[in-house]
Amino acid sequence: MRTLTLLLLLAVSSSVFAQNRKYQFMMPQSTFGIGVGFQEFDGLKERMANFSQYEELKDYSATIQLGWLKERDRLISASSVMLGSSMSGDRDKKSSTVRFIGLGADIGYDLIKSEKVMLYPLAGIGYEFYQARFYTDNSGVDFDDVVGSPTVQNAIRPLALRNSFFTYRLGMGVSLTGPKDHGGSIGVQAGYVGSFDSRDWKSNDNQVLNNAPEDQLGRFQVSLVLSHQPMMFGKNKPKRKTGR
Repeated sequence: MRTLTLLLLLAVSSSVFAQNRKYQFMMPQSTFGIGVGFQEFDGLKERMANFSQYEELKDYSATIQLGWLKERDRLISASSVMLGSSMSGDRDKKSSTVRFIGLGADIGYDLIKSEKVMLYPLAGIGYEFYQARFYTDNSGVDFDDVVGSPTVQNAIRPLALRNSFFTYRLGMGVSLTGPKDHGGSIGVQAGYVGSFDSRDWKSNDNQVLNNAPEDQLGRFQVSLVLSHQPMMFGKNKPKRKTGR
């Protein structure tokens, strides 16, 4: 809980760190990204291969990210929340999925001194929460048996496992800025998210399990990122003329 609180504070503080010198109260750019991530949990995957009733996990997931980005004197600060999900097998029968939510705070530097183009490396830290769910084929289970028996209800519930990782983040981004009156840009970010150590998989209630497989996070990802300047404050307003 302390780690999550610290990360939330970092995310908020990073969004207000870098300010444009001319407009001291300029809001950060809001960012929205869609992409794909590649992550293989070898420990969990190898252990689940012993249970044929479950579908094998996919190694890739679709991702969505929301965040903020600011620049001052080519120094960049950014923070984001990322959601990801994979799916394998038949959604209505036998399938498996990995879902995650991640928080991150990054700093970077614009390598190109241009108002139209940004090329910037990024580095930061974050925290990510994962859930793996495995659905068995229940198409042969009678409806009345499910409704009338709590035992059957429990038997057809999916297997759910959890894990979480304190992460480091390395990446590179490029963006092209549109006309000034639009205040937006389009770009691409690619990066790697890794964990500092391996962590055991736990039950869905986050309880420790004996002899549980362990994994380390190592995800490559690429995203198309759109940004927009929502509003600006602090512009020099013309003074009203007064006459006496």
